[in-house]
Amino acid sequence: MNYKKSAEELLSAIGGEDNVDAMAHCATRLRLVLKDESIVDEKVLNDMDVVKGTFSTGGQYQIIIGSGTVNKVFNELEKITGKEASTTSEVKAQGNKHMNPFQRFVKMLSDIFVPIIPAIVAGGLLMGINNILTAPSIFYDGQSLIEVHNQFKGLADMINVFANAPFTLLPILIGFSAAKRFGGNAFLGAALGMILVHPDLMSAYDYPKAVEAGKAIPHWNLFGLDINQVGYQGQVLPMLVAAYILATIEKALRKVVPTVLDNLLTPLLSILVTAFITFSFVGPITRTLGYWLSDGLTWLYEFGGAIGGLIFGLLYAPIVITGMHHSFIAIETQLIADSASTGGSFIFPIATMSNIAQGAAALAAFFIVKENKKLKGVASAAGISALLGITEPAMFGVNLKLRYPFIGAIVGSGVGAAYISFFKVKAIALGTAGIPGFISISGQDNGWLHYGIGMLIAFIVAFGLTYGLSYKKSNKAISK
Repeated sequence: MNYKKSAEELLSAIGGEDNVDAMAHCATRLRLVLKDESIVDEKVLNDMDVVKGTFSTGGQYQIIIGSGTVNKVFNELEKITGKEASTTSEVKAQGNKHMNPFQRFVKMLSDIFVPIIPAIVAGGLLMGINNILTAPSIFYDGQSLIEVHNQFKGLADMINVFANAPFTLLPILIGFSAAKRFGGNAFLGAALGMILVHPDLMSAYDYPKAVEAGKAIPHWNLFGLDINQVGYQGQVLPMLVAAYILATIEKALRKVVPTVLDNLLTPLLSILVTAFITFSFVGPITRTLGYWLSDGLTWLYEFGGAIGGLIFGLLYAPIVITGMHHSFIAIETQLIADSASTGGSFIFPIATMSNIAQGAAALAAFFIVKENKKLKGVASAAGISALLGITEPAMFGVNLKLRYPFIGAIVGSGVGAAYISFFKVKAIALGTAGIPGFISISGQDNGWLHYGIGMLIAFIVAFGLTYGLSYKKSNKAISK
């Protein structure tokens, strides 16, 4: 492959070097910040052998090239333009300037929660393993595995502790990540999270039960204020707001505190003031808002039933295109952390229906497309990838490009989501939203069975409708 020629053609298609504000690359994609994305000639880009797909998200124009090739094309781009490579964080910062306030808010949530996803996924999958060991009627009629084989009870108890830790101590993870994102000291954020889950406080899980039972809540009496000694285990909103306040106070103090006293006074005052504000005002308010949010979403899912699932399933892929799906991470984390009352997250199973449908539509395109060997190759690999939970190549590289597979995919997603919503399928963990996602699903009320049937429905509808729309498209072309 002539990488220099590919780089020249690519640069011409994106509007020339004058249209490039910043550029970097990851393992498979060029990440570009362009001054004007409207002048990009996507047809030329998509016709290039080296390009596997394109999409725009988060203020970045991303061109999928592939592992082992992207770095060679990027090196030629550097030589042609004379521009130095930016870091991924610099490209992100530059891209943020091209985003509206709502997009920046969604991006902020993504920046905070994406880094902690591995910890949440690990805890969630351990929950799934614990569920297999302790749920009745999986291996034996009316009995769980540990009831029949008591020697595994100790293992189940151990796994349960491991699984709950990331959710019980969630404010520590969020505090570290959020403080860093807001420009503060990440370790101060973690320390604040530790304060919010201190074992001397009443547990957040016991607090609603105590209120319902009319029991006295322990409190501090300070300056005439009664401040509840209640923790924030598994809470998202209180820690997010507290981390923002902490970072804001810390940055303000560093501007006025003398350098010689900075390391002494800034951490002390930042933690003291933020913790006081959080326990006095911010925490109780945001805790209530968090309850309303999770209860409201759960109510919509419980009472919206199949119709609510259908609507959400139809909209999920368009939401992914806008990047707004990153904001769901915060909601899902809260739903799973409160799974004792919410039953888990309904978003994960619906995301799976969307991913399976996108994969099915891409695989249908593989059989439909005859002459375009490049697109055919992308469709086969991207379709399998989507079934395993990674949909960007299928969605942006095939389905949106051909349009009719995308229509088939969102209809398949809607029908599959309607089915699982009717049977109240929920996830008790975050994981891979695809075929491997079984372990994240609650086994209660035949959840695994309905999850599997839902995926099958989403696949068949998306695959069949994509085929049907392709024939309609062909007939229209012939009649013209």
